Amino acid sequence: MPKAVFLDRDGTIIKDVHYLKDPKDIELIEGVGHALHQIKNYGYLLFLHTNQSGISRGYYDWDDVHLCNKKILELYKLPSDLWDGVCIAPESPKDKVLGYRKPSNKFQLEMISKFNLIESECWMVGDKWIDVETGLNSKMNAALVRTGKKISNNLEILAKNNRIPVCDDLSSFTKEYIV
Repeated sequence: MPKAVFLDRDGTIIKDVHYLKDPKDIELIEGVGHALHQIKNYGYLLFLHTNQSGISRGYYDWDDVHLCNKKILELYKLPSDLWDGVCIAPESPKDKVLGYRKPSNKFQLEMISKFNLIESECWMVGDKWIDVETGLNSKMNAALVRTGKKISNNLEILAKNNRIPVCDDLSSFTKEYIV
């Protein structure tokens, strides 16, 4: 049964560093490497979907993002081919020419089609509501993690009203919903 987990990057699998450009500034989140390994071991495809408006704003370029993504896997001691697909959305919030900037579900829909995924067996996990919207717009499950942007009381209520789990981190999400 084809199933997948789509993950946000900043605030979900690494600490959110404002406009991360240099791999030496990457800060790991405890337990994420093990959680990613477990997700794969349980037969899920893994996808990374990250908004990187710093590209369109001129703060860094594509090579910087690719180097950071590569370094993340090295720091977690994960294989370079861990991701079954990566979507880097370079658009700023005002510029949606490519259409991949979350909460767009364009990438998710493409991967659902390419891999014949069953939406109800897939998750979108991130630290912001746009991540949840991306999952819901794709008819997937969605979850929030507390390792990134602060989750306000209003967002907690919104999540609860929409039956969206709010987990401490990716590790606790994995233990509760994957394992």
